[in-house]
Amino acid sequence: MRPRPDPVGPGQESVWSYPRPPVAAHSQAHIVIAHRGVIVADTRDSIRTLETSHPPSYYIPPSAIAPGMLRRAEGSSFCEWKGAATYWDLVIGDLVLPRVGWSYANPSPGFVSLRDHIAFYAGPFDQCCVDGESVTPQAGDFYGGWITSALAGPFKGAPGSLGW
Repeated sequence: MRPRPDPVGPGQESVWSYPRPPVAAHSQAHIVIAHRGVIVADTRDSIRTLETSHPPSYYIPPSAIAPGMLRRAEGSSFCEWKGAATYWDLVIGDLVLPRVGWSYANPSPGFVSLRDHIAFYAGPFDQCCVDGESVTPQAGDFYGGWITSALAGPFKGAPGSLGW
């Protein structure tokens, strides 16, 4: 059952106008990830994925991620659209945030722009921002979308949304 989209306010876009299958689109939004006083990533050159009912996930180029903070995590998953995903731990000194990022070394043809860019779950970090606004993590334990006031939902991931 498809839910009723929320009203779209001034300056907002509805996640219900995003396509299915999803697309990858270049973004010049200012993306910043910080944890424990350390800037993990800072860029105005990301790629966001847009899929019906999902807030965007932002894929960050490796050059915008602080050096030496990522280490390959165990496990993988498969996205029907993007292909096989690799997971990443974030290491800040003695602190390890396990499996907080994912990437596609060999993405499907429609997503080659994502190659080696890394997306991060917002929840584990002290702060993830889009253009200076702290994001709300997408609900659920699998999805990695970032919710801002520029988006109208409802958003997949909440209880009862599995069939959307």
